[in-house]
This record gives sequence, structure tokens and C-alpha cells, in this order.
Amino acid sequence: MSEFAYIEKNLRELSSEIDELAAAKGREVRLVAVTKSGSDEELLALCRAGALDIGENRPGELRRRGDLLFAEGFTPTLHEIGNLQRNKVKLIIESVGLIHSLDNMALALEIDKQAGRVGRRVSVLIEINSAREEQKDGVLPEEAEAFFLEVRKLPNISVAGLMTMGPVCENPEEIRPYFRLTRELFDRLNRTYGFEGGILSMGMSDSYRVAIEEGSTLVRVGRKLFNKD
Repeated sequence: MSEFAYIEKNLRELSSEIDELAAAKGREVRLVAVTKSGSDEELLALCRAGALDIGENRPGELRRRGDLLFAEGFTPTLHEIGNLQRNKVKLIIESVGLIHSLDNMALALEIDKQAGRVGRRVSVLIEINSAREEQKDGVLPEEAEAFFLEVRKLPNISVAGLMTMGPVCENPEEIRPYFRLTRELFDRLNRTYGFEGGILSMGMSDSYRVAIEEGSTLVRVGRKLFNKD
């Protein structure tokens, strides 16, 4: 038995559950494997097991681990899922496939600048502060349309959709209204203007089931993939 059989098992079971939940809603849902809690060896095992989307919240680690995977012959889509500072954009601009946390124009301008420098058009998600929490990042729902219209003018950025974290809740059911609000906003903007990709990123390890029920097309799960129990 492989040393990392637990990773293969976890990925297989989680992917199967997500596929079932998505099929019940008549859509496909992508799984982004969040790897910050795993070692480099576990990361490689995850890709050998078939993971196609890898997420990191630290830009330096996204770049380093991307280089590691590419050197080993793997070509996953790399996702920057954490709060991204402007001075870190240049670290990931050549390899990142999707930036999940765009929430201000200064960051958008830096992404556009760095993408233009390397001759790329980079996909982003606008982060929505669906619970209107003062301490949280994200664009307020009522300001999202105006922000979206400004960002989509930038030549080197493709606005693929929206992302929300929602508040921290003990019961996943408590986060449902915030996912629903974000999906309604996504539907309205997509219907009126169109997103280049149609991605609605909602749901993590404790909330992906509710998120899929509420319309998510992409979930980000980490802990369940590295659980040895």
C-alpha cells in the first residue's frame, strides 16, 4: 500500500461526494485542493492521485510549490486564495491561474500592470464581503457592480466571477443566507454583463455542502484531504 494511500482515498471520496451534490443541482463543481496544511510530499501525492486545482494562500508558497509541481511534470491550475498584497503580485503573475481575492482598485491596477509586463491576461474573482463585516476584506454587495465595471476595463484582467468567504459560523446552515445573497448578485451581474468564466467560489471544508446547494461552482477544501484517520 502506498505511503500516501490516505490522500488518494480522501481525494476519491471527496470528489465523489462533490460530484453527487453537484449532479443533484444539475451543474459541475470544481474542487480546489488547499494545500497549506500538507507537506511537499503530500502535495505531490495529491497531484499523482489526480488533483487538477491547487490553492495556496501565501504567494511565496504558491510560486515555490508551483515550481516544484511543474518540475515533476504536473500542470495543475494554481489558485491564489488568500489576501494578496500588491508587492506580492509579481511573485505569482507568471504561474497563477486564478486569483480569488480581488477587492480594491489599487490591487487590480497592479495585477493589470504585472500581467501586461509578462504578456498575460490573468483571471480574477471579485471577493464579496457578503456579511458586511468591518474586519473582513471584500467589496460590499451594493458596491460590487460599480467595482466590476471598473475592473473589466483593464486590458490584462479577465473577471471570471465572484468569491465569498461568509462569516465564521459554528453551524454551516447559518452561512446559507450569505451564500444565497452572493449567488443572487452573481446571477444578476452575469445575466446583465457576463463573466469570463462564470465562476462562483463559495464553500470550504465545513461549508462546501451548503455552498453547492446554494449555487457554488467551485469549492476550496484542505483539511479533509490530509486527514489520516
